[in-house]
Order: sequence, then structure tokens, then C-alpha cells
Amino acid sequence: MKNQILGVLIASGLTLLGCTKNSTSENANEIKIGEFGAMTGPEATFGQSTDKAIRLALDAVNAAGGVNGKKIRLITEDDQGKTDEAAAVVKKLITQDQVVAILGEVASSRSRAAASIAQQFKIPMITPSSTNPEVTRGKDYVFRVCFIDPFQGSVLAQFAVKNLKAKKVAVLKDLKSDYSLGLTEFFMKKYKELGGKITSVQNYQAGDTDFKAQLTDIRGEKPDVLFIPGYYTDVGLIARQAKQLGLKAVMLGGDGWDSPKLFEIGGAAIQGAYFSTHYTTSSPDEDTQKFIKAYKEKYNEIPDSLAALGYDAALILVDALKNAKDLSAAEIRDAIAKTKDFKGVTGKITIDADHNADKNAVVVQVEGNELKFVTSIGR
Repeated sequence: MKNQILGVLIASGLTLLGCTKNSTSENANEIKIGEFGAMTGPEATFGQSTDKAIRLALDAVNAAGGVNGKKIRLITEDDQGKTDEAAAVVKKLITQDQVVAILGEVASSRSRAAASIAQQFKIPMITPSSTNPEVTRGKDYVFRVCFIDPFQGSVLAQFAVKNLKAKKVAVLKDLKSDYSLGLTEFFMKKYKELGGKITSVQNYQAGDTDFKAQLTDIRGEKPDVLFIPGYYTDVGLIARQAKQLGLKAVMLGGDGWDSPKLFEIGGAAIQGAYFSTHYTTSSPDEDTQKFIKAYKEKYNEIPDSLAALGYDAALILVDALKNAKDLSAAEIRDAIAKTKDFKGVTGKITIDADHNADKNAVVVQVEGNELKFVTSIGR
């Protein structure tokens, strides 16, 4: 990634030293935007698909003349899937590269760390897909374009009761993940309100490879549904071991499952499982289908929901840059906050008073190497 950034700098006729200068003095016809994500590490598909979609969006904006006559230059940093690195690269983007705004991250733990830095320096930050409420709470410079876990947890609880008719649910959560812990809390609260019974709550940590002890305990409770609020890397392995142990429960999860790698890691064991996400490739919406077509033509792959959210985040930021009175941080922040009924590829997006996105969630089912649309649930 460092070589890629260096290549962009050289192509622009700049030196590495020039990165530390303000964008207006460096190049009056250029707007610098920062991006950070896990381009490497265990959840690299999240960062890579988000990055591809952001570049697709910004390339199209630049090809159409940029923002008020200025071209956008994207400076991307790899946080390697590490929380402390996320904070460090965001500080670098702000203090050295002097970007006017930042896009990222996917994982809530890393977004929370970075959001504190963005808020400290008063630079607008938009996370495409971090769903933990704490990412934006109390931060007037931090936004998101995805739904949040209280809503997602409620959607999944409703789906478990109404669609899956689940009277008993077991939970297997990642003890070190803000995303997993938050989604667990909100799912369990709503599920109990709807009359469901939680039979067992088991823990693991990201990177674990043996889940047999937890799954054996869960099997003994004979739940109707196994709720796994984790990321695809762990979910695929859990599904395989659950199948080996003969666990009959239907598997259910959140948007952290959404990666092409889920099929590869989970194999036959993940078939028939359900999870909530942000959009579906089977949407009849014309703009959504145009995005899917352009992404496939450029990258020879189908965009997942992380890509779709990255695309929307980039275009919402561009819209704010166009509508802001000037390129000061406060004006950009105010313009983002005014986003209302923005027609994104993941649906209409309105930024609410808490800087979260008001929008629907989609529930899909794993079927072969595809995700079958099941239902869309709103507030």
C-alpha cells in the first residue's frame, strides 16, 4: 500500500515532503480525502472491498469534473486490522497529510479508536459500516451511513421470532469485539421482550480455531437458533464445527458475515444460514444495478455490502463537499449533517440528530455461492 500511495504522489508531481503541507497551498485544484481500513490482516476483504468501491466512486466524480472544479485525491492507509494502528494512521492523515475529511473503518473497535482522534482534531469522519452506537455517540464530527446495532439487533430478534419461529436461542459471541458485544446485547434484549428464551451464552475470541467445547454445551440445550454476532473469518469455522458435532440449530448473524470468503470458509456447513445486511444485489433499483455493473466491470467480482456502503459513504462526502460553503472542517461537518433522503445504492439515507443513518435492513439466506433476499425490515 505504501508503494501505491507513493505512486500517486509521484504521478501528481509531488514529493513525500509535500504531503505535510496544506492542500490549498500544495495544489489549489485538489481536495485531499483520507481513507483507512484493514487492507491486510484477518479481515482484509472488508477493507479491500470498501477501498475498491470508494475508488470507483471518486474516479467517477473526478472524471465528471471533480468537486466545484477541484479533483479529489484519495490517500489510503492500511491499519492492518489493529485498533492502535487505526488511531495512528488517522492521526497521520490529519496531521501530516492534512486531509479535509476521512472515510473508514468497517470494524467498530477500530472506528471507535479513530473517531476519538478525528473528534480531537475536529476533522469530519464517515464510517461506511461500523454499527456500534459508541462510534458516533457524543462526537459532532463523526458520522456513519449504515444502521446501528440497536436497530440491527432488533431486526434479527424479530426475524428469529416471526420468520424462524424460534422459541429458544443460543448465543456465541466474540468477547473482545465491540461489534459482537453490542449486537449480542441488543438482540437478547429484544428477543426476550418478544417472549423468546436464551438457552446459553458462550464466548470466544477472534482468532480462535477450536469452538467445540462451546458448541457441545450449546448442542445440549437443543436451541432452535444459534446466534453468532461475529465476523466471517470466525463464523465459517464455527459453522463447520457445528455441523461436525451434529448441531441442528439454524444459524443467524449480522452484517459482519457479509464477505465472499464466508462461502469459502464455511463451505457446505454455512448453507441455509441467515444474516442481516445493508443491501442485496437482486435489488431492482436502477442506481444499485448500475453500481453492481460498474464494480464487476472494473474488478471482475460482485460487490458485497461493505463495498456498497463504501460507495455511498464516498458519494455522501462528495455531496457535502459540493454543498459546503467552503472546505473548512466545520462547514463540511455541517453539510454532512444535513444529508436527507440521499439516494444511495444501499437505499435512501438520512443522517439523524445522532449522526447515524436512518434506513432499512435486509435479511438474506446463504444459498450456494449467493445470498438470497428474504425480507427487508424497517423501524
